[in-house]
Amino acid sequence: MTAPSLTLGLLPAHYAVAQLPADAALPAWWPTTGMRHAGWTDDELSLVCEEHHVPDDVRCQRGWRMFKLQGPFDFALTGILKAVLDPLAVAGIGIFAVSTYDTDYVLVQAHQLDDAVSALQGTGHRIED
Repeated sequence: MTAPSLTLGLLPAHYAVAQLPADAALPAWWPTTGMRHAGWTDDELSLVCEEHHVPDDVRCQRGWRMFKLQGPFDFALTGILKAVLDPLAVAGIGIFAVSTYDTDYVLVQAHQLDDAVSALQGTGHRIED
């Protein structure tokens, strides 16, 4: 199977991935606009948003850049996210992925952004600012 060539939008902001207790509600600092994602599990509440929203005393990793896979993608399609993750893995670039109904988002650390872009373009993906 040949991996699809995709268009990815590089979002301009810098993001943080934060962690709160599983029983936490969305905090008062949670943004009401822009790309943001909240995911609850039995173990934690994970939050992704622009890093300037996250207070210094919140457990988080800052300095992420975000690619948006230009969807929407039909649920019957296979290998969409894999087509992006494989070249990043080969290049030794760690990721944090978020999926929504229509598409996927892949975050990479800002200090690895140039290498990520090169790896993705090297496998036929198109990056748009």
